[in-house]
Amino acid sequence: MADQQPQVVSGLQLWQWRSQAMQGAIATAVPPSEVDWLLQEIAGLDRLSIRLESFKDWDKIAIAISLADLEKLWQKRLHDRLPVQYIAGVTPWRKFKLTVSSAVLIPRPETECIIDLAVAAIAQNQTKTPLDQGHWIDLGTGSGAIAIGLADAFPKATIHAVDYSTAALEIAQINAQNLGFANRIHFYQGSWWEPLTIMKGQFSGMVSNPPYIPTETVATLEPEVIQHEPHLALDGGADGLDDIRYLIDVSSSYLQPGGVWLIEMMAGQAGAVRELLQNQGSYCNIQIHTDLEGIERFALAYVKRNREQGTGDR
Repeated sequence: MADQQPQVVSGLQLWQWRSQAMQGAIATAVPPSEVDWLLQEIAGLDRLSIRLESFKDWDKIAIAISLADLEKLWQKRLHDRLPVQYIAGVTPWRKFKLTVSSAVLIPRPETECIIDLAVAAIAQNQTKTPLDQGHWIDLGTGSGAIAIGLADAFPKATIHAVDYSTAALEIAQINAQNLGFANRIHFYQGSWWEPLTIMKGQFSGMVSNPPYIPTETVATLEPEVIQHEPHLALDGGADGLDDIRYLIDVSSSYLQPGGVWLIEMMAGQAGAVRELLQNQGSYCNIQIHTDLEGIERFALAYVKRNREQGTGDR
């Protein structure tokens, strides 16, 4: 949502817009609940006043954009399948409200679990060095969600965040600033580990939600994704595992012995990812974890304490 001066409308005008927007949503198979969520975000209405429609009688309501612009964007939601998060310019994730734009993937609720897994992983730490300190990295940070989650969970750690897209990094830095983590997270533009070759062997943990969708599958995704979200963050190559292979091959040389390797993956990839980790030879205690829907969504491993370094950077 473009930066605009707040507009003032009457409650009756906003109620009339809501009624029409609801009808449009139902007619085009868009969840009507999105209308009310959008009003919470752009007009600051609370759920109760929306549910009771008490705002209808208010003389003045400040909204972030004009009703005309809101209607234009809502029509894009209905007919171009523009995600409602891009209309609002924000999305909830864990306890945060994150700024989003079409430069970044919209952080998914299932990804929230990856922070809890990182916290659980350090509880299993068998090294002398506390893993909740030192350096952690979010590779392919996008909106900065995972980096911010790590900074919140590990207040004694230094967080690094890398993305290939400068536009995505701008969004991530806005989120870090808005949420009070600007001094805790260091951002880098580049491909995966490449901006940090000077820090090989120094990281306590790596967390990533890399592209993992097979190329042919990308074109079959729902229109909200395929038409509006960045393909660079989706396409994982022919089998969806290109970037995961790279992270398996290279990351052990950046992580300290006992360091945590943790990624999100696609349903159905767990067996292949486990085998890749085993065959690489630098990892132990390989674990597959499910999301809240029971889908095998995450792979976790530790770098062996007695091992030769993994393969070098590509």
